[in-house]
Amino acid sequence: MNRRSLLVGTAAVLTALAMPAHAQGNWPSKPIRIVVPYPPGGPVDQIARAFQQRLGEVLGQSIIIDNKAGASGIIGMDAAIKADPDGYTFGFGVPGGITVLPHLQKMPYEVKEINYVSLVARVPQVITVGPQVPVASLQELIALAKKQPGKLNYGSAGNATTPHLGAALFAQEAGIDMMHIAYKGAAPAVTGLLGGEVQVLAADLPAVRPFTARGVKILAVSSLRRSELLPDVPSTAELGLPNVVSESNYGIIAPKGLPQAIFDKMHKALVTTLTTPDVKNRIAALGASAVTNTPDEYRKLMQSESDRWGAVVTKAKITLE
Repeated sequence: MNRRSLLVGTAAVLTALAMPAHAQGNWPSKPIRIVVPYPPGGPVDQIARAFQQRLGEVLGQSIIIDNKAGASGIIGMDAAIKADPDGYTFGFGVPGGITVLPHLQKMPYEVKEINYVSLVARVPQVITVGPQVPVASLQELIALAKKQPGKLNYGSAGNATTPHLGAALFAQEAGIDMMHIAYKGAAPAVTGLLGGEVQVLAADLPAVRPFTARGVKILAVSSLRRSELLPDVPSTAELGLPNVVSESNYGIIAPKGLPQAIFDKMHKALVTTLTTPDVKNRIAALGASAVTNTPDEYRKLMQSESDRWGAVVTKAKITLE
């Protein structure tokens, strides 16, 4: 064990010892705050609020959603990671602040020290075109892009976001050249797609699903298999692009040094909550799937995703500028 790991482990033990045993045993004795690093009303916030009430019922205390937006989720993630480890502040872990941005800038927190509790939702990413684009399938889109190299624009929710990287990965694997236009969020990106500013958009399903009635066409799900949320839409793998896999994984993280007894109780409560039929249905209605896993599985998944997106960042020469 190196000196840094020893110090971190010692700090966790001291924190647990500093909290009286009866306080840990009576947890929770007051409302619990979950820091969501995006604004109220957006897709990520809606997922958190879909299980908020039920989690509170399981734990016997109110759950308060605290929206701390900014810097592509970094501000809220930082606040949660560095909060007092007393069991009354957790964070909503978002993929950009864990798997993408660390490859592009210095982070205010150490990613390797994130205290993963459990995944809560998996959101499929889809490849879409606007109503004015004369294609009805992914193959037709690829053919059109090859006929007009550099002429099609693709939008994203922001530079270096997972939708940006998902579209860049699609272009790499399909051998096509498209121009990237970054928007300040998923909503303006969809507006750009509807208005014809961009012809293609890779996005999380909840961002585009409401707009299929206005002509947005979902051509493929970026995954190895079809999504149960879109059974009639083919996966990229079955269309000959098995490496084009992109999804957003959201979970609950905790401050460093959280006492193990509290950590375990929160994990158990999340599993109970997210396997409840009404919670699963509410999350599915948003275009996501309710999921849970062990802390170690969550950590390994994020490390794998970080390695994969780091390679895409390098190959596509993506920067924050």
